[in-house]
Amino acid sequence: MAAAIGMMPNKTEDTIVCYAPTMITTNGIWQGDNPLDYSLPLFILQLTLIVVTTRILVVLLKPFRQPRVISEIMGGVLLGPSVLGRNARFSNSIFPLRSVMVLETMANVGLLYFLFLVGVEMDLSVVRRTGKKALAIAIAGMVLPFIIGACFSFILHKKDESMTQGTYILFLGVALSVTAFPVLARILAELKLINTELGRIALSAALVNDMCAWILLALAIALAENHATSLASLWVILSSAAFVAFCVLIVRPIISWMVRRTPEGESFSEFNICLILTGVMISGFITDAIGTHSVFGAFVFGLVIPNGPLGVTLIEKLEDFVSGLLLPLFFAISGLKTDVSTIQSVGTWGFLMLIIFLACAGKIAGTLLVAMYYQMTIHEGFTLGLLMNSKGLVEMIVLNVGRDQKVLDDESFAIMVIVAVIMTGIITPVVTSIYRPARRFIPYKRRTIQRSKPDAELRVLVCIHTPRNVPTIINLLEASHPTKKSPICVYVLHLVELTGRASAMLIVHNTRKSGRPALNRTQAQSDHIINAFENYEQHAGCVTVQPLTAISPYSTMHEDICNLAEDKRVAFIIIPFHKQQTVDGGMEATNPAFRMVNQNVLANAPCSVGILVDRGLSGSTRLAANQVTHHIAVIFFGGPDDREALSYAWRMSDHPGTSLTVLRFISGDDDSSAEQPRDNPNDPRMLTVETDDAMERHLDDELINDFRTKTMNDESIVYSEKLVNNGEETVAAIRSMDNIHDLFIVGRGQGMISPLTAGLTDWSECPELGAIGDLLASSDFAATVSVLVVQQYVGIGPNEYIGQPDSPGQPDEQFSSMQNTNRRPPPRGQNVFNS
Repeated sequence: MAAAIGMMPNKTEDTIVCYAPTMITTNGIWQGDNPLDYSLPLFILQLTLIVVTTRILVVLLKPFRQPRVISEIMGGVLLGPSVLGRNARFSNSIFPLRSVMVLETMANVGLLYFLFLVGVEMDLSVVRRTGKKALAIAIAGMVLPFIIGACFSFILHKKDESMTQGTYILFLGVALSVTAFPVLARILAELKLINTELGRIALSAALVNDMCAWILLALAIALAENHATSLASLWVILSSAAFVAFCVLIVRPIISWMVRRTPEGESFSEFNICLILTGVMISGFITDAIGTHSVFGAFVFGLVIPNGPLGVTLIEKLEDFVSGLLLPLFFAISGLKTDVSTIQSVGTWGFLMLIIFLACAGKIAGTLLVAMYYQMTIHEGFTLGLLMNSKGLVEMIVLNVGRDQKVLDDESFAIMVIVAVIMTGIITPVVTSIYRPARRFIPYKRRTIQRSKPDAELRVLVCIHTPRNVPTIINLLEASHPTKKSPICVYVLHLVELTGRASAMLIVHNTRKSGRPALNRTQAQSDHIINAFENYEQHAGCVTVQPLTAISPYSTMHEDICNLAEDKRVAFIIIPFHKQQTVDGGMEATNPAFRMVNQNVLANAPCSVGILVDRGLSGSTRLAANQVTHHIAVIFFGGPDDREALSYAWRMSDHPGTSLTVLRFISGDDDSSAEQPRDNPNDPRMLTVETDDAMERHLDDELINDFRTKTMNDESIVYSEKLVNNGEETVAAIRSMDNIHDLFIVGRGQGMISPLTAGLTDWSECPELGAIGDLLASSDFAATVSVLVVQQYVGIGPNEYIGQPDSPGQPDEQFSSMQNTNRRPPPRGQNVFNS
């Protein structure tokens, strides 16, 4: 069997490769066979090499925040003739000519399914809804680079080639003017620009641009049938249009019928899924036979699949295998075909730089003009232009098709691949250095519940990982007693991890209005969470809810949370504890990363924080609001955190159905200053510790006395004090409390050294909950009730606490300089966040 392949640059033009059809698998090395002479072991080795190389590069480029596409192409370039392939032994044994056919075929199968997935995820209604601004930016960002590409094509195009100038223009223009939507979405999420106006415009524009690029690509391929007359090209275009019409008018209704036949909540039958996966291949075959590229068919087939449960199932079944294993093959093949050594003269390299510069500049100029027209700042317009330069899949397909159709020779191909890598690679560093969204520092006073006015709005930021946390948090908010005088404004933040495979459409979902079917599991969860809170908002009076989504890696998620709290002037952040209750009442960790997020938030929050250990909280879902009964217990030792806990519980106790028990622990030998070692009576540090203690105790007494005088006649509030001498007695006292409570509110007690909790911290599993919080949250504590562990924000001096009039013009810094001693020692290894 002979196959003529003129692919790999083993320098001769048409090489005849002869191999025996039986040489698929080896008889084994003991028989004296070399596995690399057989196609299957060779292919497995190539695939492994490619995946391993790209993965290593992903890790290496991570600090530079480069998108994955770059490491995939670079991996191919490394293995290809530019670097390792220069070694003849390596290229002849690992990537011999005869293996190219198998590799290319597999890469194209991967590409076929990947583009099918892109089609499934692409929500055309989002494209239809993009505003005029995004549309104008997309078009301007395509036209100018296209013109530049056209000008260059006259220089790059060699006269002796059999191809028309027009086709060449089309190829170069498309390659320079496209914006890769998936790549851009990941870059924006990395730079935390997703939720900004700029990010939304960039994404919408990239979506439009992507769609245009597909149409242009289909045209370019249709026209690239070199030797034929223009009539053949016309047929290609007409039959492609017929194929699209067939998919929309016949295939889509059939698939919708299949979806309707499957009962809601049931999984799709294996037969249906198989049918669709076969459909992808058939579509690819048809479009290839027509004369456009096979990926075009797969993409269109993906587009006609209705959004909803079927799309979710397909994406979950295919995503990892296709984008993890087969897709890197395609990028690597592009790299393998790139031979940098074909670019010989210095002139060509200079030319290369010029193309990179002009194509970038064209895109930036086009975008900038439109941005100026829409009254955006020059700065923003420039950033937007840079972002639109991200290149990815479509560009690589254009270049590969161009090379296969002999539109581009090896040199132009190598030039264009390098252009793509460099253009995408410089985006992140440049944007980070030039575009820093203005961090408006807002000196706002009401950073704690204790200092929020009783008759003003209370702003709470609720963080949610999974829908499991929702019911308890809603009941907690309900118990927080929103009234007309003091309404509650809730910002619901759904925390989503940005993983390597977070699909671009998921990231766009923020701009999406609810009510459309979800595209994947995360989005379905988001919809559940948002619906639950919107439902609550309608039923409860005096509550406003604003749903938001934060998509970022867990390591930097606290930045999103803290920035949002700062921007929205929130007084209290509620985050769920990283462990959840199991059926038998024990606690199990759901995701260790949640714990890291919580610790980072505690260390950096600009306001008070509450960690909610969720063990259910009976709510008003069934009862009318006035029949709800909550029994809340506050365990008070003293210190800022306990004061905050008491303030929150006090607010809750105004709710007609809530009864509150406050248990204050007092040290048996009340002179706790005797606990302090006195080596040197003149040591100023000792003095501040004592005055600090006295100050704290004074503040505690003041709050407690205020609380007792104002709630004296309230039947539902019980206040008691307990004398204890050490940690053991404290634990015994807490264990002996009545079993009727359904919520404990305790302070975290960070930095407070009290003899009453001495020894408890040695055993604590989760120091972020403090000694008492950890005790209440542990699985062996008899009463399994929800616990809210509160940390008060202490970035300000104590004089601030004592009913100072709220003067908006005064930043908090003045007070922090007055009384610097009130700061708590920051947790070890974490920087203290100071407003």
